[in-house]
Amino acid sequence: MAKMKNTIKSLRSLPEYDLSQAELAKELGTTRDRISAIENGAVPGGKLMLRICTYFNRDIREIFFDENVVCTTQTCKKKQQKGRVKKAK
Repeated sequence: MAKMKNTIKSLRSLPEYDLSQAELAKELGTTRDRISAIENGAVPGGKLMLRICTYFNRDIREIFFDENVVCTTQTCKKKQQKGRVKKAK
């Protein structure tokens, strides 16, 4: 199963939110188990991902994408040419 880093746990712990997993789940219309799974790396569906971003008023990249793994098309092409990145199948 694919895993995805995210900042949900730290966001829900901020003083302005201070939410348990169960409270956040209720706000988002999902389950506490689903929130737990997402915080532990499960990839949420697109609709839930957008509800999370809307709730926290954050850009999707800020919550779900690690800036250290972002690779622009140009950078990836250069690395592929040098043999450092394999092409996806």
